[in-house]
Amino acid sequence: MNALARACVLRRWWPPFRRGQMQDTGLFRAQISTRDFPEEKRIDRWREIFGRSVTNADMEPLGDAPFHANVTFNLLPNIRIAAGSHSPAHYRLSKEMASRAGNVVVIALLRSGAASFTQFGQELIGGVGGAVALTMQAPSTTTLLTEGNFIRLAFEQPALAALAPNYAASFGSIPPNSAALNLLTRYVDVVRNDDALGEPALMQPVANHILDLAALTLGASGDHAEFARQRSATAARLASIKSDILHALSRSDLSTEMIAARHGISPRYVRKLFELSGSSFSAYVLAERLAKARRMLIDRRHAQLNITQIAHESGFGDVSYFNRAFRRHFGATPSDIRAAARPAW
Repeated sequence: MNALARACVLRRWWPPFRRGQMQDTGLFRAQISTRDFPEEKRIDRWREIFGRSVTNADMEPLGDAPFHANVTFNLLPNIRIAAGSHSPAHYRLSKEMASRAGNVVVIALLRSGAASFTQFGQELIGGVGGAVALTMQAPSTTTLLTEGNFIRLAFEQPALAALAPNYAASFGSIPPNSAALNLLTRYVDVVRNDDALGEPALMQPVANHILDLAALTLGASGDHAEFARQRSATAARLASIKSDILHALSRSDLSTEMIAARHGISPRYVRKLFELSGSSFSAYVLAERLAKARRMLIDRRHAQLNITQIAHESGFGDVSYFNRAFRRHFGATPSDIRAAARPAW
């Protein structure tokens, strides 16, 4: 997919932050770099893609050096993540733009370089390792003063308010020594770099965990904080277990006992975690094994494997059971799926 096509896909799935448009689309990853665009069009393209479509702001480069940026975008239910590197630039959210924006809260984390943020007449200096919390319902200016790396998290306000009713009191600078911010940063890094967490079954738990950590970062207290901590711990453990399962799908000895031993917990607790999520260990494993088999069947890289080999690679020891389960789940046989995919090869 070329740069322009990726940009079109990104703009389709990353709508401007206007009311009612932060939908639960599921995790989606795309990367856009100014290197992909002709030099004479870089600034205009970036203004449109990252400025107006992502930050809902006007962008203006600083300095005389050639402008460049490289950003990876992730979409989760009610959460948007943009992370990457950027040359110096201003991003200005005008009063008019703010009036069109949705009720969205942004946490901007600075990983390297220098930046400043202005909102409500207050200039906030975001130091490396720290962050700034802003609302998109009021004018603001974000300035990347030097070349730097950043993470930008955007949340629907109602979801945050349910966990941190006094979140607005935290608008402004968040110091680098914030334990909740450090946990949030580390977990977002995991999400951005672990493809397994993009599996559909993990999207909501991953989003919940990020939301809980963001609420704690923005001052959740009392019962709200306790709920966020408990749900966060449960979601993090379940996400870790599911990720482990996805990496072990082809193993014939995959079981609650094996996973429990790897995570230092009891098999009963593993089963309980799945029950709390509205599923079961066996149902999750079966669904993911079937999904893996389907991906292999339609992928030309596995064209040399027959149906039996794909069943075994996906963790099925009984091919007859695999065929029955596959047809029940997808409404077609493995052979039908492969035959339908072959013309595109």
